[in-house]
Amino acid sequence: MNNKAMQKDPAAQRESFTELLGQLANRSAAVVHDEIDLVIQGIREKVTAVRSGILTVATGAVFSFAAFMSFCAALIIELTSYMTPVLATLVAGAALALIGVVIAFIGCKLLRRSTHKT
Repeated sequence: MNNKAMQKDPAAQRESFTELLGQLANRSAAVVHDEIDLVIQGIREKVTAVRSGILTVATGAVFSFAAFMSFCAALIIELTSYMTPVLATLVAGAALALIGVVIAFIGCKLLRRSTHKT
């Protein structure tokens, strides 16, 4: 009997339809908000992982640079048995500069090649 009364009363039907639409809108907004939170959390996790990787690479680079400087000092010390210390330092510096220029040139070529591939 109550069912028949609801079918006859259009105001009650409109109100329940409006309530349903309101609930749908609220729940849809909550789902969208939750999805945004999940995306933000995923981005934060990736940023943390990238930051950790960058820190590790930087630490390795610092230690590698210290080792490289030690090898340079050893090379200069060894060269001093064949020439004066100043000349040994200049020869070692020039050789390392030449190696650095060649590596930079190769890197520029690779970079140009990779940016021109479209």
